[in-house]
Amino acid sequence: MLFQPFRTSAILACIISLTAPAVANGPVDTVESSPASLNVDVVPLALPVLKGNDTCPLVRLDIQATGEHLPISLSRIVASLDGTTDIADLASLQIHCGGTNNRLSQAAIGAELDVTAAAAKRITFKLDQKISSLREGTNHIWITATLNDNADIDHRVGISCRSVEFSDKSTTAVDHPTTTQRLGIALRNHGDDDVHTYRIPGLATTNKGTLIGVYDIRHNSHGDLPGHIDVGMSRSTNGGITWDDMVTIMDMGDDPNWHYDGIGDPAVLVDRNTGTIWVAALWSHGNQGWKGSGPGMLPEETGQIMLTRSDDDGITWSQPINITNQIKDPSWCLMLQGPGNGITMHDGTLVFAAQFQDTPQNQRMPRSTIIYSRDHGDTWHTGTGAFHDTTEAQVVEIEPGVLMLNCRYDLEDNRVVMVTRDMGQTWTEHPTSRKTLIEPTSCMASLISINREPGQNGNSWLLFSNPNSHKGRNHMTIKASSDNGMTWPTQHQLLIDEGNSAGYSCLTMIDEHTIGILYEGSQSQLTFQRIPLNDLKDE
Repeated sequence: MLFQPFRTSAILACIISLTAPAVANGPVDTVESSPASLNVDVVPLALPVLKGNDTCPLVRLDIQATGEHLPISLSRIVASLDGTTDIADLASLQIHCGGTNNRLSQAAIGAELDVTAAAAKRITFKLDQKISSLREGTNHIWITATLNDNADIDHRVGISCRSVEFSDKSTTAVDHPTTTQRLGIALRNHGDDDVHTYRIPGLATTNKGTLIGVYDIRHNSHGDLPGHIDVGMSRSTNGGITWDDMVTIMDMGDDPNWHYDGIGDPAVLVDRNTGTIWVAALWSHGNQGWKGSGPGMLPEETGQIMLTRSDDDGITWSQPINITNQIKDPSWCLMLQGPGNGITMHDGTLVFAAQFQDTPQNQRMPRSTIIYSRDHGDTWHTGTGAFHDTTEAQVVEIEPGVLMLNCRYDLEDNRVVMVTRDMGQTWTEHPTSRKTLIEPTSCMASLISINREPGQNGNSWLLFSNPNSHKGRNHMTIKASSDNGMTWPTQHQLLIDEGNSAGYSCLTMIDEHTIGILYEGSQSQLTFQRIPLNDLKDE
């Protein structure tokens, strides 16, 4: 199936005019009062509907109200759920009156649901006119949902508004296409386990089919290192349908004198030959983050590259392993991993994307690179800098022994794409570099191979995800390429979240038919969704 490319939300207008009778004003002249005019615009939303969230926006009505005969109230909204896979996925529906273009009002209006109509996927909302009063200007009316705990995240919710009734008993029919949204899971949200912020997702599928999600646990604030940050892990053994409780797998201490010894920006890698799961992260002993780290090798001088490993499919994890001395040039100011995920090459080499800051004399110039191991993680090596002013990158093997590095670029709103045939000793710029894949100037993205990512052989499609925008971190989109990244046709692109967010994402192949994505979304700090591969790729 070819999925249509994302587009700006369509607005379908239905105009209602309510005219008041003329009022006499003196023996000669008559003056008519200005009639009330109501323009109803239906704004479809491209947002995930998430288990774990109390309120999930489905559609927005923008009602433009003008005239002297205001306020007028909404009394009834009739909607259809004919695009919904299973009505049993829904625990409740709500109406929110007010708020801005991108944010709901805090108060929701309870909706009386006609049970008989609900079974036929027709819902009637009866509104308290004291709360649903329409004022001069634009009035935002939201229809929202709450999912049942056992909702199937492979399903969809589809809704369309059919009619709107006002307090003067006038009714208008509204005709617009059904808005269909995908379900997902709010894996981590502000306040979960008393944590302020969850950021920087990494995701991988183990040899046993288990999903391993890793991320920053930012205890006290949303800020980067240094700070009180640990590496968290969530694990699913059923393809992301349910997840075990969060586990902290890397914690270097919490001494405030050393900025809480924060560790973060994780990347996860599965050794396809041994089954070992590796997680890499940056330890900041004191002020050794992006801005504070300097030349040297000691924890008091520079950020440290730490690994942890699991040999039992993510159930238990080793103590942190410091590989800084193996991979960092002492003159560099900083060396760190991806973040995101790494790969196993066809010859068994393990590869993480990486980045370093050059010497102070070279203005700490950042460059993306790779770190790799030919002996299943016993020793590690570093490539050279791929391109100037590049940072967070992702790596894939596009043919045996040939690596593609897709890099965040700090100078333009396009991705840098580099290729190496000698494990990062030399690099050449790909024909699409700085031309084809856009980004909102400096944002992490994800890149995986459909066939090779689970350790398979064969011709490979590539998948890419990021905020598909030149400016803001919004319009989270998955793209597919059938020619090793030479083209990314619009018919192979899928918008999954149009809202503003922190914008990082990580992809994995759950199985040969299903994509998994863990991303920083507009509806939760870490959102997980399952996407059928057929929604992006020709069969």
